[in-house]
Amino acid sequence: MEIDTPVPLVHRTQIPHTSATILCCNCGAEIDGTTSAGALCNDCVKVTVDISEGIQREATLHTCRDCERWLQPPHQWMTAAPESRELLALCLRKLRALSKVRIIDASFIWTEPHSKRIKVKITLQQEAFEGTILQQTFEVEYVVASQQCPDCAKSFTANTWRAVVQVRQKVPHKRTFLYLEQLILKHSAHKDTINIKETKDGLDFFYSQRNHAEKFVDFLTSVAPVRTKKSQELISMDIHTSSKSYKFTFSVELVPICKDDLVCLPMKLAKQAGNIAPLTLCYRVGTSINLLDPNTLQTSDISTPIYWRSPFSGLADVRELVEFVVMDIEPTGVQKGRFLLAEATVARASDLGTNEVTYFTRTHLGGVLHPGDSVMGYHLTGTNFNNPQFEALEESNAHSSTIPDVILVKKHYERKKKKSRNWRLKRMNKDEGEMLPRKQDQARMDEDYEHFLRDVEEDQELRSTMALYKAQQAKRERDRMEGVETASTAETEETGGDDIPKIDMNELLDEFEDLDVGDDE
Repeated sequence: MEIDTPVPLVHRTQIPHTSATILCCNCGAEIDGTTSAGALCNDCVKVTVDISEGIQREATLHTCRDCERWLQPPHQWMTAAPESRELLALCLRKLRALSKVRIIDASFIWTEPHSKRIKVKITLQQEAFEGTILQQTFEVEYVVASQQCPDCAKSFTANTWRAVVQVRQKVPHKRTFLYLEQLILKHSAHKDTINIKETKDGLDFFYSQRNHAEKFVDFLTSVAPVRTKKSQELISMDIHTSSKSYKFTFSVELVPICKDDLVCLPMKLAKQAGNIAPLTLCYRVGTSINLLDPNTLQTSDISTPIYWRSPFSGLADVRELVEFVVMDIEPTGVQKGRFLLAEATVARASDLGTNEVTYFTRTHLGGVLHPGDSVMGYHLTGTNFNNPQFEALEESNAHSSTIPDVILVKKHYERKKKKSRNWRLKRMNKDEGEMLPRKQDQARMDEDYEHFLRDVEEDQELRSTMALYKAQQAKRERDRMEGVETASTAETEETGGDDIPKIDMNELLDEFEDLDVGDDE
């Protein structure tokens, strides 16, 4: 049997695999037919397919001019700053078909503030065909329309308040209310008020809801010694549903003791308060009344419940201060905090040149007084006080001999009438009511405000609790054009002396356009 000779196998050449190519139906470019969708190339897909179809390019946003809140449909009003995340979220929620696509990025485009237009740049991503993801960027323009919110509409209508807080203090000056006003502004405790009305002995704060008034009363209780009372009045009642409508009134009374007042404590209360001398000075009023004995530097705190359990009035206020001139002063070495006990010989400024009557007293101002300085104090010699506590003090065998001739309160700085400060304070917008203040009342109010500004300059502890702002640059430029010398960064007032208290520029805050800064000049 013959065996065939083996035939060698011929290796087949590997034919390279090539994909099926087709032509784009739009531009005729060659594309991969297995992966292309819709027979379109990538460039034609970008041109012909619009993933933002159905998304509106224009919308309207409603804002309230008074409270600057934005309407979030259907009837909710929200607070949002310009170009904030909250406002951007509100803009995106206004576009209905935006929930069907994926948002990659969104940002604001700058527009003129007065143009009433808001532009938003949005980047979307969506699958155009199977395996083809398309990304697109477009702009949406929003028109800002004005619409009054229900809360502001109520505020412009009479008798729409539901709660009122009546803050009262029976004192002849307004310095305590000026300080309380700064605390309210610093903590924005008045943001929910619909109206603030100025009355004879205080202020009335009107609210549209009861809980807002209760929140404000809690704030006052936390910053000042007050006594509160609550009353309610029935406005209407539905006999079918037994629903009733009330108006609530909160009466808040501040203690009639102010800073730098001369206080004569009842004998029993003075013994309970650490056996302090009955004749004291009020050097601070916080959540309690802080008293100081200038003869021994002993301090005592009278809490709010203790005061209202046995209330007492001040013996003399700051309007009765008399100017003295320090003839001689010698520290004793006793110091307590910022107070330094010293023995001083003073004379009335009005008596200089007419007589040589001097008074020897002890004072807590040994650290700031020097011979020749002017100081304000209470002149007790020859003064009659219609006060039962002071009469009991004079009849007391133990304390009648301790009554000094003069009690010094604070150092006096000579100031010129023409002033120009480099700082300002914010003021609340108050309704003065139907009757405007008389000319003499307005002059007294301006004088109280000027004295309050001087206290802020002189007392660093006082101004640390408030917010001070830099004076407007335009105002200083206008004053310079009119020939008025403005205060420098270290000088707060035009004076003839160099020892005037000065407010550092580091303590001042920048003034913004949306702040309602009152004119303190």
